[in-house]
Amino acid sequence: MTGFVESEEQRALRRAAAELAAGYGQDYYLEKARAGEHTDELWAEAGKLGFLGVNLPEEYGGGGAGMYELSLVMEELSAAGCGLLMMVVSPAINGTIISRFGTEDQKRRWLPGIADGSITMAFAITEPDAGSNSHRITTTARRDGGDWILSGQKVFISGVDQAQAVLVVGRVQKDGTGRTKSLKPALFVVPTDAPGLSYTKIEMELISPESQFQVFLDDVRLPADALVGDEDAALAQLFAGLNPERIMGAASAIGMGRFAIGRAVDYVKNRQVWRTPIGAHQGLAHPLAQNHIEIELAKLMMQKAAALYDLGDGAGAAEAANMAKYAAGEASARAVDQAVQSLGGNGLTKEYGIAAAITSSRLARIAPISREMILNFVAQTSLGLPRSY
Repeated sequence: MTGFVESEEQRALRRAAAELAAGYGQDYYLEKARAGEHTDELWAEAGKLGFLGVNLPEEYGGGGAGMYELSLVMEELSAAGCGLLMMVVSPAINGTIISRFGTEDQKRRWLPGIADGSITMAFAITEPDAGSNSHRITTTARRDGGDWILSGQKVFISGVDQAQAVLVVGRVQKDGTGRTKSLKPALFVVPTDAPGLSYTKIEMELISPESQFQVFLDDVRLPADALVGDEDAALAQLFAGLNPERIMGAASAIGMGRFAIGRAVDYVKNRQVWRTPIGAHQGLAHPLAQNHIEIELAKLMMQKAAALYDLGDGAGAAEAANMAKYAAGEASARAVDQAVQSLGGNGLTKEYGIAAAITSSRLARIAPISREMILNFVAQTSLGLPRSY
C-alpha cells in the first residue's frame, strides 16, 4: 500500500475475497449458525485458496504477505455477511506468534495446517477472575522432569470445539508456591484432546457458528516443546499476537458496518410510501451518510495499524490498532442500529437479515478488549495521563 492507494496485488486479493464471500453470504452463515453447525465449507475453501494463511511465511505454506492483507480478507468476508471469527484467532494471533517466536519444529508442525485451514488453533487468555486484567492470570505451568504440567481455567474461549489445539497463556511456577508477582506470560500449545483438558459451552444470545467455552486444565501434561518462545519473554511475544487481534477485530466490525449500510441503502432507495423513495428524506439519508463516513474513518485507522505492524513498528501499531478497534466498534454498532431503524419493522425480520447483527455488533464494543480499556490505553499512552488502576 502506497499512501492511501492499495497496490494492484491488494486490490486483486480484495476482489478475490469478495468473490469467495459472495458465493456463501449471510444466508449460508445464519443457516449454519441456527443449525448449530460450523462454516466448514467456507473455511476449507478459504484455506484452499490461500486466504487463511495470506499473512504467514511462504516457506511454511503461507502467502508471505502481512496483516494488511489478512485484514482485508476478513473485511470482505464480513461485508458479505459471513465473517470467520476463527480467522482472528488461528492465523492472526497464533500463526503470528508461532511464526515469530516458535522453534523450527513448531513452525513446520503447525503453520502449514493453520495456513491451509486443515488445522484450527484456538487462543486462551481470559480467566473468570482476571477479565481485562491479564496481570491476575492464575493458570500456571510447572516443570515435571522434561515435561510441563499445566493447571488453570479459561473463559470465553472461541471455537475450542472446532480446534485441534489451543494456545494457552499461563505463568511459569518457579518458587513452588504458585505466586507470581509480575506478568511474564508463557505460551503453550495444548492439543484439544490432551488428557486433563475439558470444556463446556457458554450459552450466548449471539447467532454465530462459532461458540464460546469455559476451558478447564487439570494437570495437563505437555512435552517440553509445547512451550512457544521464552518462558520469561514478558509481554513482547504476547502482544505480537494481540495487536493483530485488534486489527482483525476492527476489520470484522468494519465489514459488518458495510454490510448493514448496504442493506439499508438498498431498502431505502426502493421503499416508496410517498412521492419519492424514503431514502430521499434527510431523516434517513443523513444518518446513513454519517454511518458511511464513520466506517471509512475507522477503516483508515485499521489500514494504518496494519501497515505499521507490517513495517515492524510495534509501538505505533499498538496505538493505531487500539484506536481502530475502538472506532470500528462504535461505528459498526451505530450502523447496525441505523439500518434497523431505516427498515422499520422489516429491520427486525429474518427476511432482511439485519436483526441478527444487533447482538453481534455489540460484540465489537466488548471484545477482544472493551472500549473502556482502549480509552484507558489512549489516555495513558497517547496523552500521558496518570493511571487510575
